Amino acid sequence: MDREWLEARLADFPLYAYAFITTDELRFADRVRYICAHECPMYGTSWACPPAVGTVEECKAKVMAFREGLMIATITEVSDIANIEETLATRADHEAITRQVTAIVAERSPRTLTLSTESCAHCARCTYPDAPCRHPERMYPCVESYGILVTDLAERHGIDFLAGGNLVTWFSLILFE
Repeated sequence: MDREWLEARLADFPLYAYAFITTDELRFADRVRYICAHECPMYGTSWACPPAVGTVEECKAKVMAFREGLMIATITEVSDIANIEETLATRADHEAITRQVTAIVAERSPRTLTLSTESCAHCARCTYPDAPCRHPERMYPCVESYGILVTDLAERHGIDFLAGGNLVTWFSLILFE
């Protein structure tokens, strides 16, 4: 990937931070899935979430088929960070940016894999588990659903994700060839 070209294009977006990464930097852990299984209402209801995305080992194999990628982060302010509905409502802006950046990366890469914040909100009702996903090209599984310790990656790249107050930081990984 021509980083200079991509960085020039990234300047058009309201990104809080970004970092070029290699997949060998990523750390995977089954414990990341604990939150999915025990605290997320989307668990077992979407093709973008566990168990539909596969085991952490299967997800790791998909990710490791790529050598490098781009981590992007956006930040937004909410009136009350404890209000989960308000906080989650801010994901849409991040997802729109993720889609646009993925499209730019795809201009120069024949194959990409995007992981973001979604449990997928494209359809009013997901077809899981009864039928295949209606829009697999638009569905970006959640980074954590793959068992990736995204906060570990952010720390290693000097990206502060605990901005304090009522600031929410969202991350996406766009892997490419």
